Amino acid sequence: MPVIDIQKNPEALTLTLTARFDAPPPRVWQVWQDPRQLEHWWGPSTYPATVVDHDLAPGGTVTYFMTGPEGEKYHGWWRVLSVDAPHRLEFTDGFADDSGRPNPDMPVTAVRVQLTADGEAATVMTIESVFPTLAAMEQLVSMGMVEGISAAVGQIDTLLGSLTV
Repeated sequence: MPVIDIQKNPEALTLTLTARFDAPPPRVWQVWQDPRQLEHWWGPSTYPATVVDHDLAPGGTVTYFMTGPEGEKYHGWWRVLSVDAPHRLEFTDGFADDSGRPNPDMPVTAVRVQLTADGEAATVMTIESVFPTLAAMEQLVSMGMVEGISAAVGQIDTLLGSLTV
């Protein structure tokens, strides 16, 4: 399992996942940059993702939906804030309705992804989610965010091993 740590910090309103992969940062970056690779891991295996739009540039949008075991669809979106390939990505992340419009009744998080070389052939990835309020953090954690992101990131190793740069 590549996930090596998950820290919840209610005072800072953050949830930080740390994972390590036996691949260099440019290869790990591709699991974010390529929408077909993103589909293989963005969501637990029981809720696979389908990426609809993927513009991973500052000001760009990524839209997707996850399909549950009974065929139910859960839509989401990102607004890309900054990109420093292959090391850093920042975006806001939210829920959407069936037509892809942001759901104002659900919290929006700020997400910071950092890829750091660990030797010549490995990468440490941190994903930090910043919540607008403690209530928003508690709501998303109670919905299974910790388990979901852990399961999702846990799928990246297989993907890295099956594809090359």
